[in-house]
Amino acid sequence: MLNNLRETLRPALEKIGKGFASTGLSPNFWTVVGLVIALLSAIVYALGIQNGLIIGGVLLLVSGFFDIVDGQVARVTGKTSKKGSYLDSMFDKIAEVAIFLGILIGGYAEPYLVMLAITLSLLVSYARAKSDAINVKLQGVGIGERAERLLVIAIIGIIGYMEPAIIIVVIIAGITLIQRMVVTSKNIK
Repeated sequence: MLNNLRETLRPALEKIGKGFASTGLSPNFWTVVGLVIALLSAIVYALGIQNGLIIGGVLLLVSGFFDIVDGQVARVTGKTSKKGSYLDSMFDKIAEVAIFLGILIGGYAEPYLVMLAITLSLLVSYARAKSDAINVKLQGVGIGERAERLLVIAIIGIIGYMEPAIIIVVIIAGITLIQRMVVTSKNIK
């Protein structure tokens, strides 16, 4: 759903990209920055410290910001590449699993719910990758892509309701998986 807003936000996103591109740092550098901040968020969640949900959530939101920056820098500098796309995708999955693992270790939700959230989240990503491999494009298909799932965790977690956030992630990831399977099945030639 948030991917569908990109066109509307394009002018603002391009300004962000140009600003970060002016540093001369590569898109892959910003990808690594996003991963490191996501891993810090996961560590904060895992430690279960006082205000950990707030600190972890804020770090997760900052990580999401850098997930936007890397792609925008690549586009405005003309440095989009298969390698950059690959690293971005892989680091996104590593970050997402780390976040869920941190939530699990920190004891913020029932283990079976966290495992279900991890599994469905990875299946949503796999569904897109598999569909891309057979030339069925799924970007923007589904109510619970990665950005939406992590926003739910960050925002609802910040206000102190991590287990309900995980339940919402399970539901929207499950719906998205079904949506992607249906769209792909209808478009296989």
